[in-house]
Amino acid sequence: MKQYLTTLLSGIAGGLLVLAGLSWLQGKEVRTEQQPLQAVTVGHQAAASSPIKSPMDFRKAAKASTSAVVQIYAAETQEQVKRRHQERRRRSSFYDLFGDEFFGYGSSRPKNGSGSGVIISADGYIVTNNHVVGFADNINVTLEDGKKYKATKIGTDPITDLAVIKIEGQGLPSISYGNSDQVEVGEWVLAVGNPFSYLTSTVTAGIVSAKGRDLDVIEDGQGLVEFIQTDAAVNPGNSGGALVNTEGELLGINTAIATPTGVYAGYSFAIPSNLVGSIVASIIENGDIRGNKLGVEGYDVDRGLVEEYSLGSDFGFLVITLDPSGNAAKAGLKDGDVITGIEDKKVYHFDDLQDAMAITSKGQNIKIHVDRNGKRLTKRVVLQ
Repeated sequence: MKQYLTTLLSGIAGGLLVLAGLSWLQGKEVRTEQQPLQAVTVGHQAAASSPIKSPMDFRKAAKASTSAVVQIYAAETQEQVKRRHQERRRRSSFYDLFGDEFFGYGSSRPKNGSGSGVIISADGYIVTNNHVVGFADNINVTLEDGKKYKATKIGTDPITDLAVIKIEGQGLPSISYGNSDQVEVGEWVLAVGNPFSYLTSTVTAGIVSAKGRDLDVIEDGQGLVEFIQTDAAVNPGNSGGALVNTEGELLGINTAIATPTGVYAGYSFAIPSNLVGSIVASIIENGDIRGNKLGVEGYDVDRGLVEEYSLGSDFGFLVITLDPSGNAAKAGLKDGDVITGIEDKKVYHFDDLQDAMAITSKGQNIKIHVDRNGKRLTKRVVLQ
């Protein structure tokens, strides 16, 4: 009984304490002001209390570029097929016996294909890939608004897989060049194509995932192109389309994909716009780019050669032997000269010399920068 009374009294006492606490709270004002959110520390970083920003808006870039990207349909005529066969016969006395298939030249039927192109001037110059139009003599262009044009081939450069065609028009929508040298890995870009009649003005987004990719993906190429690699989706039919930045400026011409299946698998590659601009200007001025040779042999300049020959330049290509009938000899170069540049491109190695000459055309007047016994000279030659 004593234990029972003790428990009862304890319960009554606890209840009285609760009632007393409630009575005290009722006499106080309850404040419900919402306090500002505080930064939350995650590791060593404070998470901002502001709302998460929305993803990059690509509408401006898409609007600025889609109207300048065209669809191209290219085909051979029967006359072109005949000329192709005549050229094969001229090159091989066995052609008539074995034919195209034996030599890997394809069938005797006319070739055709489609791709994209980018209008770079309001009067109708269009840049695309050589593999889109290089084989063709019948080229048709369809603009985003559905207007159709016959195009003229201005010239091609198989080494960089670029080509220029032209349609007749004025005030056409065009795209301006961006500076591909300033592109950074991680930068947002758009791939804009006009691949098929039922998939016009296709836009995909991604980031620059690498720069300076040296890939053996261009037929007859010489490794001149250091591609911009992106993860923007590019599929067949988008060749010759535009890679643009968020301002809608041209950063490159979409050319290739890396894939084990033949369709897009995560990586696409574009020819940088700074190279595109140089090649396009040369094609418009001189026509087809075939590349030329200087006619020199020698060595890349290094410290040993500087000491051995008492050279006045610590970089360049040392000329040891000249072809008497070559372009360098005609320009007035001599044995012992150090070639330090071609036009505005510096020459550090023989590869630089090859690259600079590969984008020249026959008949072009070029400047060769030379160091001769410490004296800087500039020689000119009309390429033959």
